[in-house]
Amino acid sequence: MSFTAGNITALVVAASFAAGLNIYATVLTLGILARTQWVSLPPGLESLGHTWVLVVCGIMFAIEFVADKIPGFDMIWNALHTIVRVPIAGLVAYHASSQLSPQMQIMATGIGAGIALATHGSKTAVRAAVTPSPEPVSNIALSTTEDVVAIGLTWFATHHPIIAASAALILLTSGVVVARALLKAIQRPLRRIFRPDLERAEAARKPSV
Repeated sequence: MSFTAGNITALVVAASFAAGLNIYATVLTLGILARTQWVSLPPGLESLGHTWVLVVCGIMFAIEFVADKIPGFDMIWNALHTIVRVPIAGLVAYHASSQLSPQMQIMATGIGAGIALATHGSKTAVRAAVTPSPEPVSNIALSTTEDVVAIGLTWFATHHPIIAASAALILLTSGVVVARALLKAIQRPLRRIFRPDLERAEAARKPSV
């Protein structure tokens, strides 16, 4: 991968999207690539190949692999990881863009954190809509898909950053649309359960036919 401003920005976009899904899988993938020198990464990411980084991310990825698939607990896990995924995604973006000018580096950091936040928010919203279902299959399928996308997209971004960034933006847009639709779909049933007085008031205001 050539370290042009465009390629580095594209790598930041794709990796930040992946980080919003699973920060440990993303950093672990980048760390393994840096350690094995399978592909050339921006010099600022070489530190991800350190043994302690690989060990910590490997352990945390294993924990998240299980925790993120337990209905109910996955909501707590994702809520807590708001303060993990976003800052670390910004930090990865900062180091990935170390070859750029200080202004571009700050911009890349903001883009990375922003994309990770949007991705994390969409993921959490989708989980909030799916978790109430009585069967665990939906949560397991969603979580497994997120893990595969995070690893696959991160790897692909180191080979074809522009294509990976485009795919990430398409997936992010789709995720936001789906999350909003699902939240609207469950909003009325939840209001009937927790605020029946509002439902009666709305029904009374509707003109009778």
